[in-house]
Amino acid sequence: MKGIHLITNGKITKADLEQLGSFHHYFDYIHVREKTKSAAELLEVLDIIWETGIPLSKIIVNDRVDLAVMRDCAGVQLAYHSPPVNLVRERFPDIKIGKSVHSAAEARKAEADGADFVLYGHIYHSNSKQGVNPRGLKNLQDVAQTTSIPVIGVGGIKPDQVKEVLDTGANGVAMISSVWEAAEPIQVAKAYYDRFNHWKEEQHEKTV
Repeated sequence: MKGIHLITNGKITKADLEQLGSFHHYFDYIHVREKTKSAAELLEVLDIIWETGIPLSKIIVNDRVDLAVMRDCAGVQLAYHSPPVNLVRERFPDIKIGKSVHSAAEARKAEADGADFVLYGHIYHSNSKQGVNPRGLKNLQDVAQTTSIPVIGVGGIKPDQVKEVLDTGANGVAMISSVWEAAEPIQVAKAYYDRFNHWKEEQHEKTV
């Protein structure tokens, strides 16, 4: 589950999803995070995603394990209010499970309970976390060093900050508003893609 994760902004529209169909290839995974939508509305979102040509094999559904399983999505992202990781792992051994964490201790527990990856943040000041101090790169590094499963940094990450996030030991970056609120989302998505792959190339060169 390493790589670039795009998270929906809670107010996704059919037009947004259709536009995403033209640049989804810049992301490894796309999280459907729509807290106010009903199960029926979320199923409609997943159907639009599929009709748009975005593989459901790269879709992660937040909270709703049932919908992720029914639509054969890549996985589910669990929060503090979601079913526990160990129960989901026990009942659905083949689905990929992500867990949102806010400390190294929570990350260790998520791994012990069977999570495949953790989402940690917020790293920088974020539009979705107004008035809440960011946790920063040092705490991200602590989380990355305390677990062997992939750690994805999220929260206020701009393209030019991708390198410093990954240099902490994190395995990926996630973003929300920087893409959805951009005047040119395709160009922003490509910027994340280019920065991430440039970092990967640098790491490869260091090992050869």
